[in-house]
Amino acid sequence: MVHDAHVPDPRRWKALAAICMAQFILMLDSTVINVALPALSTELALSRAAFTWAVSVYVLFLGGLLLLGGRLADLFGARPMVLTGLVVFTLASLATGLAQGEAGLIGGRVFQGIGAALLSPAALRTLTGMFQGSERNRALGVWSSLGGIGFAVGLLAGGLLTSGPGWRWVFFINIPIGVALMVAIRALVPAQRPGSADQRVDVLGTVTVTAATGSLVFGVINAGNNGWADPATLVPIAVAVVLYAVFTFVERTVRNPLVQLGVLVRGPVATGSFLMLTAAGVAGGDLFITSQFLQHFRGYSALATGLFFLPVAVGTVIGAIAGGRLISKVGVRTIAFAGLALDAVGNGLLIGLTPHGNVYAEALPGAFLFAVGAGAVFVAATSSALSGVAQREAGLVSAIVYTFNPTGSAIFVGVASTVAAAGLAGSPSVGGFTSAYTVFTVVAGVGALASLVLARSRQPESAST
Repeated sequence: MVHDAHVPDPRRWKALAAICMAQFILMLDSTVINVALPALSTELALSRAAFTWAVSVYVLFLGGLLLLGGRLADLFGARPMVLTGLVVFTLASLATGLAQGEAGLIGGRVFQGIGAALLSPAALRTLTGMFQGSERNRALGVWSSLGGIGFAVGLLAGGLLTSGPGWRWVFFINIPIGVALMVAIRALVPAQRPGSADQRVDVLGTVTVTAATGSLVFGVINAGNNGWADPATLVPIAVAVVLYAVFTFVERTVRNPLVQLGVLVRGPVATGSFLMLTAAGVAGGDLFITSQFLQHFRGYSALATGLFFLPVAVGTVIGAIAGGRLISKVGVRTIAFAGLALDAVGNGLLIGLTPHGNVYAEALPGAFLFAVGAGAVFVAATSSALSGVAQREAGLVSAIVYTFNPTGSAIFVGVASTVAAAGLAGSPSVGGFTSAYTVFTVVAGVGALASLVLARSRQPESAST
């Protein structure tokens, strides 16, 4: 049965729990493999390149295919694409867990990224269709808290599973969860009318934007390994610029464009994209560099590192839930400014790290504050982008703003790796880490000031059709 979007569905909060759990396992899988890498690398005899790409290829395909996933959700309906993405992700998790060599491992991670790209924007489109007004902002608060939780739980779960039943269970654990979610989503998530009668897909636009985003992510990931001046960094980034130009030309000329270019320059969408890029970039860079500080510099085990990040995950939840509850009262501008200001303050505190001080006393307050700030900004970014958007475009707009999450994180991890090179080298020093935190303090501070100019104090309600 197709649900009438104007009548609140009594199952909506249970449905939210199901789609949030689906999103949670996607976020968890972006980090859970980090802890398992040493064990699986030894067993599968991974090359140095395969060691890196076992992590990075998931982010590359997730970021590269999000726009296609959002467009397909608008064309064919959100629930079918949520289920399709979940099936692909679950089967890919099985294949990855059964891998006997680096080709099987990386191939499985590719399809995990594809499944995630199909699922994520469709799930967010489902959320915007089920909730309206202040309820939507509360739901977005729950949704937005998942990033930090997934990161922290990923580190902890990776340590527990790898040291217990073995690294393969890092992937196998997704299978029973995925099957249970398929059943729950079919029972709880209402079918919604597709937004367009024309169900043709812009193949040329899809190929060019996917290749452009993938090339950009490839370049910035390589920058983290080999520096920004390396040809393997510069060439992919240059190719990405050219392909984005080609994509713009294609979208102006084809009959059924993947993206109406006017959507990209709408004030709320552009603001939401900027906020997501800044918040996800700083948070992703922070989480990466802090985990490296704990493990590489201070010698923490994977499990101890995961435990450190549990309060940080709680901070993300607090920020996102508070942002979701307050945004209807105080507006996007206030939440975005406050969140980015907290990001700046948190990173400012982390500049004071010392080589031998108490980690919890020196690092946790700053990490907690940047997590609270990031959680709030994620809500502001999503709320801004989706304000005034008709439901028939909600999947695409969700994909646009969410594309800046993995892309921003990849860029800032690359920046952090470069700036903190002295802290990550063979004879590490704390100065590299504090330099990275200094950069993030400046970026978050500038972002906070920019949000006062870019963000509206109040957002219009989303259109329903």
